[in-house]
Amino acid sequence: MIEYAEVFFRLVLAVIFGGLIGLEREVVHKPAGVRTHMLVCLGSALFLLVTIETLPNEAARIVAGIATGIGFLGAGTIFKSRNDVQGLTTAASVWAVAAVGLAVGFGYYLMTAIAVVLVLIILHLNKLEFFQRL
Repeated sequence: MIEYAEVFFRLVLAVIFGGLIGLEREVVHKPAGVRTHMLVCLGSALFLLVTIETLPNEAARIVAGIATGIGFLGAGTIFKSRNDVQGLTTAASVWAVAAVGLAVGFGYYLMTAIAVVLVLIILHLNKLEFFQRL
């Protein structure tokens, strides 16, 4: 059984990590912003924490369900205009945030922090001249 202080810490950390990634999306005026990313990260962590507490042998199924379900949520941010597809990066960031929430829920803090930094770096790659030409 996980202590209440640890549960609180994990859920707050999920909100913070999701918010950091969502803030980047918000700053560049993308459809899924801070609140969406925070909620997805928090929800993923909470689903996992509840599963660990009640049905610990079912964690793999919950992880698979979240990965699939968030894919559908992210797909809602993708749309095609005449010659362009938009929202793919936002959809991917929502999916990555769900993984961040799961990692926090499991208690992998260092791994999660590294992943958040990498996601933020990846989201900023479009600001580099080389990546703008791709």
